[in-house]
Amino acid sequence: MTLLAIKDLVVRYGAIQAVRGVSLSVGKGEIIALLGANGAGKSSVLNACMGLAPKAGGSIAFDGVPIERETTEAIVRRGMTLTPEGRRVFAALSVLENLEIGAAASAELRRRGRENREAMFELFPRLAERRQQLAGTLSGGEQQMLAIARSLMSQPTLLLLDEPSLGLAPNIVDQIFDLIASLKTRGITVLLVEQNVELSLDIADRAYVLAGGDVVMAGSAQELRASGGLERAYLGAA
Repeated sequence: MTLLAIKDLVVRYGAIQAVRGVSLSVGKGEIIALLGANGAGKSSVLNACMGLAPKAGGSIAFDGVPIERETTEAIVRRGMTLTPEGRRVFAALSVLENLEIGAAASAELRRRGRENREAMFELFPRLAERRQQLAGTLSGGEQQMLAIARSLMSQPTLLLLDEPSLGLAPNIVDQIFDLIASLKTRGITVLLVEQNVELSLDIADRAYVLAGGDVVMAGSAQELRASGGLERAYLGAA
C-alpha cells in the first residue's frame, strides 16, 4: 500500500528551482532513503510534504488524500510529521516541555500526552534521566533523540527525518540509525534524508538519489549498492 505519493513535484524559491519534477513513492512499513549531495533538493522535498516549502507544480498525496493545500498542522493531524535538520529543539524549555509541544496538534494527542511521554522515555532512557533538564544543555546526540521523540509524540504513521546524523560522533550516529531501524517494527514508516550513504542503505528498503533537483537513480538498497553508478549519481555526474 502506498502511503506517500509524490508526482512531478516542483519547488521554487523565487528564481531558484530547487526541485525539478521529482516523483517518488513510500509504501506503508518501508524505510525509504532520499540521498544526494548538499543542494540536491532533498530537504525541499520533505518541507514541501509538510507545507513548509513553496510548491510550484506537481502533487502530493498522503494515504490517498491530496495534501498540497493543507496546513502543516492539518498534515500532522493526518499522521505525517518532520524531524528537521539541525534538531531545532526549544533550548530554553525542558525535555518534558519539548515533548509536550510535540503533542500540541490535536486535543486527542494532548489528552494522551502523559501516556505518550512515558512511551518516549521507554524508547529513549537517556531522556527519562534528563526529563527536567533544559534542552539547550543536552549533548548533540541527546538533542537529536529529543527531536525524534518530539516528532513521535504526534503518533505519526509516516516520519520524515532530515539529516539525523548531522554533527554527531560516530558512536552516536550508530545509535540513531539503530533507533530508526527499530521504528519499522513499531509500525512507523520512514522517509530519511541523509548524507551517510552506507548507513542509510544498511537500513533502507529502497532509495532515491537526487542531483540538481532531479531523481537520477532509484531502486532497492541492494540494487543501488550493486549498480556501480551510485557514486557518480550522488555526485551529480550520472
